[in-house]
Amino acid sequence: MIYTVIDTFYLTDEQLKNSPSRKDDIDEATETNLRIYGCDLIQESGILLRLRVAASCVWLASKLEESPRKARQVLIVFHRMECRRENLPIVHLDPFSKKYAELKTDLSRTEQHILKEMGFICHVEHPHKFISNYLATLKTPPELTQEAWNLANDSLRTTLCVQFKSEVVACGVVYAAARRFRVPLPENEPWWEVFDAEKSAIDEVCRVLAHLYSLPKAQYIPVCKDGDSFTSSNKSREIHKLRQFQNFAPKAAASATINPDSGGSKNSVVKQALDMLKESKKGEGREEHVCGCGGRG
Repeated sequence: MIYTVIDTFYLTDEQLKNSPSRKDDIDEATETNLRIYGCDLIQESGILLRLRVAASCVWLASKLEESPRKARQVLIVFHRMECRRENLPIVHLDPFSKKYAELKTDLSRTEQHILKEMGFICHVEHPHKFISNYLATLKTPPELTQEAWNLANDSLRTTLCVQFKSEVVACGVVYAAARRFRVPLPENEPWWEVFDAEKSAIDEVCRVLAHLYSLPKAQYIPVCKDGDSFTSSNKSREIHKLRQFQNFAPKAAASATINPDSGGSKNSVVKQALDMLKESKKGEGREEHVCGCGGRG
């Protein structure tokens, strides 16, 4: 059986509040600003690359939507956008330069990280595919279609796509568009129930969109420490974890009682090393918490 709808993308409010950004000491406002800024870059680059889908997200999305672009094209476009947005002289990005080689490596590593975080599940349903059908069923004026479509585009700058199913987001943008154009929709027999949506979810979609439009234009905020890039900082963490494991493995091997008749002696050593590593991480966490509390005092 082939499943066309995957529910593993959806997150609870608690998960959104305790996102990975929060664990890296990035507050919610900064996370929201960077999300919107990134989406602006994706949309602008999508137009410049003549893609219907809008650095690594664009590259990956172009492959998924069967409109592939070369890494060189993506990097050159993003380089020009960075120069323009930061008011820097627009200098041609030489494909044979060291900077280009570093950017290309960063692009590839980030794409791998995105795929890993998504569990290599890249099939998603956009709310746009439902909008035309819903509006045709409700027999609304033609002008609502473009407005609802625009709202659906803007919803991708928020967390709505991981909070609600596409059908619910579609109902929310249809409701918001109808309110804006003051087009009455049937409520005696709530129309949203026909499309498997709840009024509370529709209200939340409208609230999130209203908050989005109240924000100023997003600006880039550097959050990487010590001038590291996103991928280099993640790579350094992985190297640190690997070194910790390598340090603990010999200790575990020395203290482990190995039964020569047991076929799982190697697994026993590895398991003990991992257990010791976990205990060490717990100790580090408690120490950081104590230090953090003392610093704020």
